[in-house]
Formats: sequence, C-alpha cells, structure tokens
Amino acid sequence: MTEVQLTISAGQQPSQPSSLRLVLTLGIAGLLSGFAIAGAYQITKPIIDANNARALEAAVFKVVPGSTRMRKLALRDGLLVPVAGDEPVTDPVVYGAYDDAGDFLGYAIEGAGSGFQDIIRLLYGYDPVRRCVIGLEILESRETPGLGDKIYKDAAFQANFEALSVEPPIVVVKDGRDADNEVDAITGATISSLAVVKIINTVTGAWLPDLPPPGEEPPAPPAEPDAPEQEQQGGER
Repeated sequence: MTEVQLTISAGQQPSQPSSLRLVLTLGIAGLLSGFAIAGAYQITKPIIDANNARALEAAVFKVVPGSTRMRKLALRDGLLVPVAGDEPVTDPVVYGAYDDAGDFLGYAIEGAGSGFQDIIRLLYGYDPVRRCVIGLEILESRETPGLGDKIYKDAAFQANFEALSVEPPIVVVKDGRDADNEVDAITGATISSLAVVKIINTVTGAWLPDLPPPGEEPPAPPAEPDAPEQEQQGGER
C-alpha cells in the first residue's frame, strides 16, 4: 500500500454516534423494558395472588385440625369483623376456622420475628376454649440447613405445638417436656427454637385481650353453593 492510500484510509474512519443519539437509544430501550416488566406483572399478579390464597387456606386448615372453612377477620374498634378476601385491610388480621357444620374451631394467627439467620414467618392455631396452641406452620424461614430448618422439618418439634398451653407463657426446655407450656428445643438449634416460641408468646400476648369470649366468635362464612350440574350436550333426547 502506497503512502497516498494510507492517508486516504486514515481519513475514512467511521464517525462516532452523537451523545444525543446514545441517550435516545438507551431511553427507548429502557421504556420498552419497563412496559414489558409492567405487562408481565399485570399478567402474573392474579396467578400469584391465587396461589398465595390457596397456600394460606391450606395452612389455616393444617394448624386448626378439623377445619374446612375459614374467614378473614380484622380487628376494628376493638371488635373482630369479617372482611372480604380481596378487601384492602390495614387493621390487624386473624383467620377464623370452622368445620363443615359452621362450628368455630379456633383461630389461625400469623406472626413474624428474627431467627438465627433471618426473619421467620409462621402461622399457628389457637383454641380459645382450652387457651392453647393447636398447630404450627412455618411460612417462611432461612434458618441453617440441617439444624435450624428442623423447626418445620422435624415432626417431634412440630408435635410440641399440638396442645401447647399459653398460660403461663411458653418456655423452651431441653431433654423433654414436663409441663403443658414447655417446648423441647431442637438439639443444635436452640436459637431457632427460642425464636419460634418468642414469636408465639409476643403475638398471643398482643391478641388475647382483643379476642371475643368463647362462644361469641364471628359466625362462619356462608357455605358455597354446589356447582350446577352441567347440561347435557345436544339438548333433550
């Protein structure tokens, strides 16, 4: 290549895009990404909400044995009042649990607090007649695998909460229970065991003064009508 050709080639360098063009390109890309994320959220949110509602219902029926119907109850002006499932609620909430006949069996109460690793969220059943915890479900936990995660994997630990008195307050012990208000700690995971008990004691202490006397709980939700029988295809024969 001659010196003249080299000079011409050097003068034909491609021009760089302007700053304005770069800003506009990035802005349009960001706008389109935002629309895509918002659209995906609007599509998936009803599905996620429905899945969460089913999971909560299953947890309520688990922590209050024998229950088949539930009702969301909000504490307003010192009274528990039923609320619709999709109604926005800022008041404290518990769930009333009922059997097929509409008889009240207990409350499902949610609580949260610090564990060894992170926040523990749980749901527990409470029988106001016997004044005891009757079931436990861990909703969220990041406790240490193989140790702290036994708060929801260890059947023996879960059994502590099948008839656990809340008066006097629940305490954690080692080497077996001797009283109705005692929880046998998980070996190697005492902190996680203590965290669960602390959450239940705190939440129960806050709720007990506001729960109605036994027999005065809000009534069961109306029974859902049976699904109508499908019409035979092709009309009458």
